[in-house]
Amino acid sequence: MKNLFSNFKGDAFGGITAGIVALPLALAFGVSSGLGPSAGLYGAIFISFFAALFGGTSTQISGPTAPMTALSTVVIAGIIATNNGDVNDALPAILTVFLLAGIFQIGLGGLGLGKYIRYIPYPVVSGFMTAIGLMIIISQFAPSLGYNVKEDTQFVQQFETLAEQAVLKTILDEKAKKEGVLTLEDYQETVNQGKLISSDVVHKEAQNLAKKEASGVLGSLKTLPRMLQKVRWLELLLTLVTIFIIYGFKRITTKIPSSLVALIVVSGVAVGLNLNYASIEKIPTDFPLPNVDIFTSFELSTVSPYILTALTLALLGSIDSLLTSVVADNMTKTKHKPNRELIGQGIGNSIASIFGGIPGAGATIRTVVNINAGGKTKLSGMIAGIMLLVVLLGLGSAASKIPQAVLAGILVTVGIGVMDYKGLRAISSLPKDFKIGAVKLSSEVLIMFTVMALATFWDLIYAVGIGLVFASLIFMKKTGDLTAKKSTVTPLGEDSWDDEKDITKELKNTVFVKHVNGPLFFGFTSEFQQLSKQIPSSAHTIVIRMDRMPYMDQSGLYALEDMLVSLIDSGKTVLFVHPQQQPRFMMERIDIIPDLVGEDKIFEEFDACIQWLKKNSSSSL
Repeated sequence: MKNLFSNFKGDAFGGITAGIVALPLALAFGVSSGLGPSAGLYGAIFISFFAALFGGTSTQISGPTAPMTALSTVVIAGIIATNNGDVNDALPAILTVFLLAGIFQIGLGGLGLGKYIRYIPYPVVSGFMTAIGLMIIISQFAPSLGYNVKEDTQFVQQFETLAEQAVLKTILDEKAKKEGVLTLEDYQETVNQGKLISSDVVHKEAQNLAKKEASGVLGSLKTLPRMLQKVRWLELLLTLVTIFIIYGFKRITTKIPSSLVALIVVSGVAVGLNLNYASIEKIPTDFPLPNVDIFTSFELSTVSPYILTALTLALLGSIDSLLTSVVADNMTKTKHKPNRELIGQGIGNSIASIFGGIPGAGATIRTVVNINAGGKTKLSGMIAGIMLLVVLLGLGSAASKIPQAVLAGILVTVGIGVMDYKGLRAISSLPKDFKIGAVKLSSEVLIMFTVMALATFWDLIYAVGIGLVFASLIFMKKTGDLTAKKSTVTPLGEDSWDDEKDITKELKNTVFVKHVNGPLFFGFTSEFQQLSKQIPSSAHTIVIRMDRMPYMDQSGLYALEDMLVSLIDSGKTVLFVHPQQQPRFMMERIDIIPDLVGEDKIFEEFDACIQWLKKNSSSSL
């Protein structure tokens, strides 16, 4: 506790400053997610406080971030769609998925997996981040242009027939759930009930279907022509002015967050002039209360389809947080505790979900602001959360008057900023090391664009998974090719390593050396077998040098066994030189050692092997 208050003044200033930076982003991310501005604010409050309290990075400021919000939006939209477009009905399932993500994150930290997160390839991260930026920008087309799909009467009317079917299906589903079986009478009763359905109910369902059709990247692009036909110039002007102030004010000073300046100035002008704009949802001004429906209405069947998504949220939040932790380490010359950080983030996300907040992670910009303002201990992150709670309780009613277009402008700049320009700029300079037919491409660029396209237009989760598989396969092929290129089968003394040059002529003619210059794994087994076929029938003794073979997998093990059986059956003697610990352990497990190659034919030093060859040359010849 003493250390916690050792830098109180600096931590207080850092936390308050970081909280000010977080405020407009929390509101914007909440609106973007589909749960409203209060969900973003609740997430920022609880994640910031508890991730700081229990985490492993002293200066980390956590809260909703662009990647986490983008993935959360997909989850929210999917669950709302299965609940007939009703947010209130879908909310318990949504928050349960977020709670599971937090629990998974705690589990990742508890199992000590934090140190492995860094092995995700850069092209996968680069493509993912650029896709997140594109998704955020495209998702803001509608609020920036003042388009509300539910108010587009012509578009909504296209879905009224489907809406009638959906309403009737809902009635049948409720009967099936209640009675367990459907009879002809149930169908007749449903038809009779259908005749009593009001046009308002059908219209509301049609609005939900229209909103679903227009959601996501593809939906936004599909309805863009209608947006442009029905553009509200006031909303577009508010968005453009917000963007202009955000970028313009940074040229004057960076000490005051330009997004906050834009939020206050543009919102103040819109309210002061009593302009006819679309405002965000009303923000509650009471202390947030737990959503007990998460526990009382929990159904495994509702949540089970999203367990993989919850795990993906946990992994994404872990990556996002640990990357920020590395930035904080570099700035403060300290060392974060990755597993403890994941536990802290998981606790923060779990508590935030119970109170209705969207999930988040360590936020790089807010963390940098905190450090530059004097924050040094966990107290700074806790103060940032408390500061946002004070804003909620004291200014919630005023914040409810913020125009949607202003938050859209803020999110457009977030989307532009989150894209990985470093990776994009490197495209032209990366070597073309991958061939598809007659076309040469850079494997790094191919992975990046594959992930970016799949994440933007299809599915974030599958995009990352496919990117990881693709990157792993290319890596293994490159490693196998490199090992094959450096591995050789030559007569002893020819094209040899330095310690093989001083060899008698007799040994050169009868002894062949197989150099394995890298790991023997499934990506190299084919080339390894081809090398084995290069051993001539005149060879009496085969020396397999394992000095530079650090690793062997099961595929490599059996390829080696097949080669040894073939050589021994043909009357050849096989010697091992310096098998390393892991390969030797593998060979001992299936009795290659000592059944095929005895201990007397295994040498730690090549000189000892030469002495054996000279001593036994007469019997070998």
